[in-house]
Amino acid sequence: MTGSEFTGLLPIIVVAVSAIVVLLQVAIKRNHFLSLLLTLAGMLGSFLTIPMARALSPIQVSSLIRIDDFALFFIGLTLAASAVVAMLTYNYMKERDENREEYFIVLLLAVLGANVLVAATHFVSLFLGLEILTVSLYVMIAYLRESNLPLEAGLKYLILAAASSAFLLFGMALVYAELGAMEFSVIGTRLAETGGFRSVFILTGFGLILTGAGFKLAVVPFHMWTPDVYEGAPAPVTAFVATVSKGGMLAVLLRYFVTTNGYEYQSVIVAVSIIAVLSMFTGNFLALLQRNVKRLLAYSSISHLGYILVAFIAGGAMALDAIAYYLVVYFATTLGAFGIISLLSEGGDERVSIDDYRGLFWTRPWLAAGFTLMMFSLAGIPLTAGFIGKYFVVTAGVGSALWGLVLVLAVNSAIGLYYYLRVVVAMLSSSSSSEDLPAMSYGGRIIFGVLSIAILYFGIYPAPLAELIHKMMQSLG
Repeated sequence: MTGSEFTGLLPIIVVAVSAIVVLLQVAIKRNHFLSLLLTLAGMLGSFLTIPMARALSPIQVSSLIRIDDFALFFIGLTLAASAVVAMLTYNYMKERDENREEYFIVLLLAVLGANVLVAATHFVSLFLGLEILTVSLYVMIAYLRESNLPLEAGLKYLILAAASSAFLLFGMALVYAELGAMEFSVIGTRLAETGGFRSVFILTGFGLILTGAGFKLAVVPFHMWTPDVYEGAPAPVTAFVATVSKGGMLAVLLRYFVTTNGYEYQSVIVAVSIIAVLSMFTGNFLALLQRNVKRLLAYSSISHLGYILVAFIAGGAMALDAIAYYLVVYFATTLGAFGIISLLSEGGDERVSIDDYRGLFWTRPWLAAGFTLMMFSLAGIPLTAGFIGKYFVVTAGVGSALWGLVLVLAVNSAIGLYYYLRVVVAMLSSSSSSEDLPAMSYGGRIIFGVLSIAILYFGIYPAPLAELIHKMMQSLG
């Protein structure tokens, strides 16, 4: 390995080393707060190495990993979101009778897997990163092993993730059998030489890869695990699954699609379009029926993936910018929403019913105002970052003349408005069931405040973030 390759890999290496450091700390002296500090220090250290790696990028490390602006952007986003999850988890676990320190080791391993995933340029590195991430998630979801719901959620995720990995692996094998390559760029070249999807092996292989990725992204019809896992997993873990896990998978799928010239094959575009439409309608209609906030957010996440797929299908530089902006906004909003559930569930049962939030405006006005902001951003109300995210997605769709998909997106945004406002109306209700809610920790207040300000700031003045994203996405487009 050359010096430049080592420097390029530093953001990934630092996370791996941090997991070992926390492991040693737990073996020597158990201390929940120290484990959190070491975890955050590792994430911060990894984040600080991103400018060093960027100065030398793009760096191709063998045929497996490519460190470019695209990968570094998603590594930075993953680290920031994971740091928020780590802080939320500290307060969430503080009063619970569990082996709390080991959680941070598993979290760092999950971050390691996500970072490998977003830089993968080869089937081997894709599968390696995905499995590191997925196996860590099995543990994180079922971490509260004394409760039935997390165990049930962990078992369901294990079975369905194993099935999706099998689909993915079989698809990769078929593509390799036909093209004799596992590197994305070589697959793209050989597809062009052989005339694309004329072989049954190639068509089936890409279909199975899309199926495996669909399970991980929880898009329709591969979404069945989402509500149960969201409901059963601890709230901070649900936030991680909804953001880092899905963001990592979407990033590598985007790189794979662009590198293999997937936009030139109409059959793939049609398949993704059908998935997008089904995800938008199914996610929103099923969310209308929910009274459990975590299940509501689960179905909402399915519809948001459908919105993102509209930009995905549009293709081009504008679409890349739209996807990245939407993901940043979605990360912040989802972390905020699940963060509130975490903060109100510290030391006790989770507050997940809409009825638990009745009258919250009169007992915790700032918290209710923040939760309202998160709901408005998810709904795409103007002056929130969610509105700008949807604006970029619609612009990308209109730019590629995807009128039908844009119309479906607009209709579904209107449907989604109803169930988001239902939560807000419950908080404004005069009958209060939120008087016995626990006091928020100072750390929780800081996280909650920063996320709320970010959602407002990027909803009013999106130019700095949009410019940064445009620069970082050029390395892929």
